[in-house]
Amino acid sequence: MSRLSPGNEIIAHEILARYPRPKSALIPLLHLAQEQDGHITNEAMEHLAELVGVTPAEVLGTCSFYEMFKLEPTGSYLINICGTMSCQLLGADELIHHAEHTLGIKVGGTTDDGMFTLERAECQAACTEAPCLQVNYRHEYRVTPVDFDHLVAELRAGSKDVPVHGTLSRVRQQIPAGRSVGAVPPEQVTGPPVWLPVEEAK
Repeated sequence: MSRLSPGNEIIAHEILARYPRPKSALIPLLHLAQEQDGHITNEAMEHLAELVGVTPAEVLGTCSFYEMFKLEPTGSYLINICGTMSCQLLGADELIHHAEHTLGIKVGGTTDDGMFTLERAECQAACTEAPCLQVNYRHEYRVTPVDFDHLVAELRAGSKDVPVHGTLSRVRQQIPAGRSVGAVPPEQVTGPPVWLPVEEAK
C-alpha cells in the first residue's frame, strides 16, 4: 500500500530516460510497481501519474486494460487454468474443479495463507498441449489432476523455480552506453536509429 520505494523511484527514472515521452513508460512502470507490492496500489498509481504527467485515472485506465496487472492483493503464486475450447475438450473443467478442491478455494479466490490465487483464463496459446495452465505466467502443459497436486506440493516446498507473483524478470534490462535509441521526440528524428547497422558505401 505504498508509493514507489526510494530504490524503485531511481529505477523508474532510469526507465523514463529510455522514452521520448514520459507517458510511453507507463507499462514498464506499472510492472515495477506490481513487482514491489505484488499488485498495483492506489498510492502507486498516483505516484506513477506524477512521474509521467497524467492523471491517476489515466494510469488506472491503462492498468485495468491489461490482465497481468492486478488491483487487489494476489497470492504468491497465481495459477491460471485455461478454460477455452481445446483445453475444455481435454478436461479443463475437471481440472478447475480439482484445483478448487485441492486449494480449498473457488476460482477468483486466494488461499488463507496468501500463497495461491486461482483464476480461469482465456486461451494461453498452447492448444496442442491442452489442458494447460500458467503459474505466474509460466506454462505447464498437459496437466492432469495428479500433476496439479504435484505442482502445488512443489510450490509449497519451494522446490519449483518460479519467482513470486509480480516478478517480471530476474535480470533488469541494461542498455549499454552508445546503444540507446535516446529520448528524442519522434518529430525530431532525422536519421536511422543508432542501433540499426548501416552498411558503408563501397
